[in-house]
Amino acid sequence: MQLIAVTGGIASGKSAVAGRLAEHGAVVVDADRLAREVVEPGTPALARIAEEFGPEFVTADGALDRARLGALIFADPAKRHALNAITHPAIAERSHELFAAARAADPHTVVVYDVPLLVDTERTAEFDLVVAVVADATVRVQRMVELRGMDRADAERRIAAQASDAERIAIADVVIDANGSLEETRAQVDALWERLREN
Repeated sequence: MQLIAVTGGIASGKSAVAGRLAEHGAVVVDADRLAREVVEPGTPALARIAEEFGPEFVTADGALDRARLGALIFADPAKRHALNAITHPAIAERSHELFAAARAADPHTVVVYDVPLLVDTERTAEFDLVVAVVADATVRVQRMVELRGMDRADAERRIAAQASDAERIAIADVVIDANGSLEETRAQVDALWERLREN
């Protein structure tokens, strides 16, 4: 099994890269999906969030109030760090279970971990290859405003709250430049896939 991490900031094109690898046959494990899964109603992580941040961050039906928590953590690095200390270990544990299941199903498979916060988790050593997907902040803000209907100031705040492209490039074995068209990005992914299949 080859275990590949694909990392990139919000609106960088990371999910498009992971999606293209899935089209080629890779098994994709989505860290954002796991992040939602580990804080579902009744989970230990959600209980710890309520303990750490207050019961008002859990809705009446027992779900995490994502909008409220998002507004808090993107404005306060210390709060963001406290949240990560709760969720990252739970996400890591679940991702390892899924990697093991993929290996058991097919020992020769390529598993892609689609993970925006790889720089923050210090998990690079466990991957055979780290791929950083990068795009200029202006391009990313434009995408967030046009494609997601996000307020420009909010988009800029979210980008500023994440690791920089320079930090991602520093831990990467492969860099995919996603400033151009989707077709240009896909062509780079196709070349990467050919390289993976040669190993």
